[in-house]
Amino acid sequence: MAGLPLPQAGEAKKAELPSVVVAKDHNAILLHAVDEAAVRAGLSIGLPLANARAICPELTVYDADPAADLKTLNDIADWCDRFTPLVALDAPYGLFLDITGCAHLFGGERALLQIVTGALSRRGFAVSAAIAGTSIAARTLTRTASGKIVADGEEAAAVGPLPVSALGADAAVTTGLRRAGLKTIGDVASRAPHEISARFGAAFTTLLGHALGQGDAPISPRKPLPDYIVEKRFPEPVATDTVIALTLSSLAKMLVAAMDKQGKGARQLEASFFRTDGAVRAIMVETGRPVTRPEMIDRLFRERLDALNDPLDPGFGFDLIRLAAGRTEIVVQQQRDLDATIHDNDELSALIDRIAARIGGKRVVVYLPLESHVPERSALALPAQHHLAAAGAAAWPERVAGEPPLRPLRLFERPEPIKVPFATVPDGPPHQFTWRRAQHDVVRVEGPERIAMEWWKQDGASLTRDYFRVEDAEGQRFWIFRDGLYESELRDEDGKPVPANWYVHGLFA
Repeated sequence: MAGLPLPQAGEAKKAELPSVVVAKDHNAILLHAVDEAAVRAGLSIGLPLANARAICPELTVYDADPAADLKTLNDIADWCDRFTPLVALDAPYGLFLDITGCAHLFGGERALLQIVTGALSRRGFAVSAAIAGTSIAARTLTRTASGKIVADGEEAAAVGPLPVSALGADAAVTTGLRRAGLKTIGDVASRAPHEISARFGAAFTTLLGHALGQGDAPISPRKPLPDYIVEKRFPEPVATDTVIALTLSSLAKMLVAAMDKQGKGARQLEASFFRTDGAVRAIMVETGRPVTRPEMIDRLFRERLDALNDPLDPGFGFDLIRLAAGRTEIVVQQQRDLDATIHDNDELSALIDRIAARIGGKRVVVYLPLESHVPERSALALPAQHHLAAAGAAAWPERVAGEPPLRPLRLFERPEPIKVPFATVPDGPPHQFTWRRAQHDVVRVEGPERIAMEWWKQDGASLTRDYFRVEDAEGQRFWIFRDGLYESELRDEDGKPVPANWYVHGLFA
């Protein structure tokens, strides 16, 4: 039977050295966190680093990293989502888990507490946890009575013997309580509330009442509670694509069945994959119309999974897969047998949803007209999933039958400069121009069309543009403009006229 290698003497000695984390506070470097060896050496949080080095010269010092601490706390919160969807941060180091109605799924409150603390301890975290009827009572117990489970109505008896420091109040309040001879929470609770409020403020009185089970402070979950949740737990981790796909399909059927009972469809769906090593991967898709068919949900997630830049990595396997409908709507029943327009709209909406699932919803846009005569500001691009109906009812200017289009089919987001060697002045078009290093000889011209800019937004730029529809010798048609009026009196250093600035703004079909 093979055994683990024992640490060498030097390694054991190094492991016993106290370690602390320091942070700067009011231009002083103070101890921010200490390990058990540092506590045995007489160090405590808040002690200046210079004093700590005097007490323990062999001290190992690390700089605090609040950003990394917050990321780790959020990662742990993601992992805790497998136990309850109501997980809230209690910064800087705590979490609240509302396990109402969830504990029986894990064998009861005691079993759930052991599962959570045991899993985190195996990953190297020092964990202190407790269960109580109020969040403040549970947090108070974690500071001095880890592992305790308190039934509803017994919070006062449970926290009464604890020191006043367990309440987590300001240091000035805790010091004032001790100087007044109130060393335990029970001592403070024995005084009349108006006496405590007069001396230590209403905020502390409220905190004390919540710790005693007299009301509770609401917690703010990190994520809004979905409208519907279905999930599948596996006795053994799964890692194959086939099992994952089959699981998503079965969950989609369960989700649709639950929504159908209330006549609703999903507009936002999220699939969460919980790995055995604690990592969590969430994939979200949105739809333009409420989805009521499981095969559509299955297809959307297949499109999304196939298009991931970072493929879904099961690692050692998933032990939980969850499908949630974050936003739902009531499905309006329509007569679909005789109205072909409704079928066309449904197919278009389904196509947009599939494309959005693959490349992202913000990349599939529709254009709505705006009241502006400036070409680049006369249309607004919006996500097609949410504005498809508005785009269908938009009133665009109608084209005159038999006449060429006034605006190009393709309009550039920003006009691109072109080189014009000469043009008919003062208001004439160019006879030749160079765009993207290609020369174009103009053979046909329509214009000019003068468009005045919005003078209150120009900030010193030109206020007029003269647009021309031009065609070159190869049959290509361009929409070009001269920026500003032609100033023939302007001359360069050699005495030659300074040409106006020309741009190409779009291409006709």
